[in-house]
Amino acid sequence: MRKIVYSTSLSLDGYIDSASGDPRWVVPDEELHRHFNEVERELGTLLYGRRMYELMAGYWPTADQDPSAPDVIVEYAQLWKPVSKVVFSSTLNQVHWNSRLVKGDAVAEVARLKAQPGGGSIGVGGLVLASALASAGLIDEYRLYYVPILLGSGKAAFSQIHNRVRLKPAETRTFSSGTVLLRCVPATS
Repeated sequence: MRKIVYSTSLSLDGYIDSASGDPRWVVPDEELHRHFNEVERELGTLLYGRRMYELMAGYWPTADQDPSAPDVIVEYAQLWKPVSKVVFSSTLNQVHWNSRLVKGDAVAEVARLKAQPGGGSIGVGGLVLASALASAGLIDEYRLYYVPILLGSGKAAFSQIHNRVRLKPAETRTFSSGTVLLRCVPATS
């Protein structure tokens, strides 16, 4: 059985996006980006909702072609491109960059993927998709990167979860930027 990992950066007050949509508050420094690159190496498949896919596909396919791009950006782009991606959307008609489009039941498809042997861990990106998978009990690990900022409003990180999900901390780590990783796994009782 494959492990499903949800990673997200969020403000201390629980938002993954500011009300204005300005992403500058969440841009990682070099140390944190190197950590993200190491995490990316563990993944055999990425699962995206439409918005997250469009965000990622809008930047990473050509990020390594920019001669002024820092090494960590070039490395991430080169890690991201070959990874198999599954995009869940009822509105997209096609996807690119080693991606497969699924218009049907995301929970059923992810349960099927999770049951397959081998292939590395499965990473999840996107609020609505992650909420559906969390509610269905399919996520094995949560990597929550708390950025030391209060946004006051925006998109709440877990606003779409329909069933309570009890977690227990498995690890904490503080980066020099002040970002704190809280890695959790589902509580068994």
